[in-house]
Amino acid sequence: MQPKSTVTDLAGVDYFTNPETAQNPYAYWDQLRQQGPVVREPHYGVIAVTGYQEVQAAFKDVDSFSAVNAIGGPFPPLPFTPDGDDISELIEAHRHEFPIFEHMVVMDPPQHENARSLLSRLLTPRRLQENSDYIWSLADRQLDEFIVPGSSGGQCEFLGEYGKPFATLAIADLLGVPEEDRPEIRRNLGAGNAPGSRVGALDHEPVGSNPLQYLDDLFSGYIADRRENPRDDVLTGLATATYPDGSVPPLLEVVRPATFLFAAGQETVTKLLSSAVKVLGDQPELQQHLRENRDLISPFIEEALRLESPTKVDFRLCRKSTTLGGVPIKAGTVLMLCLGAANRDPRKFENPNEFHLDRKNVREHIAFGRGIHTCAGAPLARVEGRVTINRLLDRMRDIRISEAKHGSPGHRTYCYEPTFLLRGLTELHIEFTQVQR
Repeated sequence: MQPKSTVTDLAGVDYFTNPETAQNPYAYWDQLRQQGPVVREPHYGVIAVTGYQEVQAAFKDVDSFSAVNAIGGPFPPLPFTPDGDDISELIEAHRHEFPIFEHMVVMDPPQHENARSLLSRLLTPRRLQENSDYIWSLADRQLDEFIVPGSSGGQCEFLGEYGKPFATLAIADLLGVPEEDRPEIRRNLGAGNAPGSRVGALDHEPVGSNPLQYLDDLFSGYIADRRENPRDDVLTGLATATYPDGSVPPLLEVVRPATFLFAAGQETVTKLLSSAVKVLGDQPELQQHLRENRDLISPFIEEALRLESPTKVDFRLCRKSTTLGGVPIKAGTVLMLCLGAANRDPRKFENPNEFHLDRKNVREHIAFGRGIHTCAGAPLARVEGRVTINRLLDRMRDIRISEAKHGSPGHRTYCYEPTFLLRGLTELHIEFTQVQR
């Protein structure tokens, strides 16, 4: 059950700061959609795009819409005053003044192509399969941290005890982080320590408040070492990667695609996993159905992604005056692409606010974006989702939401992160009956 919303007046609601809308954006988006799929919100002059077709079109039109403001949207304000119907040169002249301008998520062609090509050296079918094999064993190791041998039942706070450490360690393996360094990374990224582990020299404040800088520094050390001392490992593959034209990229240009994938992958996967497990707890009839029909786990994950997209909104800056959904868009306008709204567009998805395991077009959701900025970690996220649900069903029965923490069925209370950008629970307490091994 979603938190109730009393949003009635769009002019009085600031999407970016309203705490109620942060908890439940869907009522707000529904009202925007009633005005049309492309509508100007009244507080910052941002064009909100809630229609599925229109969001998809904006993602694909990289000539008209720049990703330079993908993370911040209208914050901070543009570092220049737009002038004319083509501000491409202004964007490039001021690109270094935008948030995280060094990272692939805000790049436009041709720089984006170069950065993406470095990741393609890593995300090969062979490497993804090797990582998938590791993830199966990792899932059991993570469950072993809170499933007590010989006990008939159990409980956990799913994000902290499973989701965050699982996602962190899975991406660490994909990127080739040495095994001996993984406990420190786990702790520094806010994913806790394994029970019984000795903190020792790691007994200091977490670095999670600035994860990109921490990861940039960490991987810079790895890549610099591998360039000097090549080994037969994944990090050496990254260190020796070249651009499509054969040139050797500077150190940080190799590091940053990997570190952003690390940070974004941890966030996205944790939110996906908690959303999927919440569905299992709130709709317990699905558990046995999935247990007996494992082929349905993949569509289950896709429907969970559609219903609760981990990224609520993405942003673009109109670089050339154009139209979108029949609405004129002036160069210099900030667009808010509402992925969570597009994935509930009734023109695209029938009964969009309901969870349907048999939804025929579920794989057409855009939770991972579209076009050149489609999430590079999407294959990994899907594997982590499938593996997690499989192992939960193998090792638990009667997975249920803790009534002491979240209320009884029909009267649930869930708390979501108070951010306009991402959609994720702050905690999810579950109880379960243990399957004896």
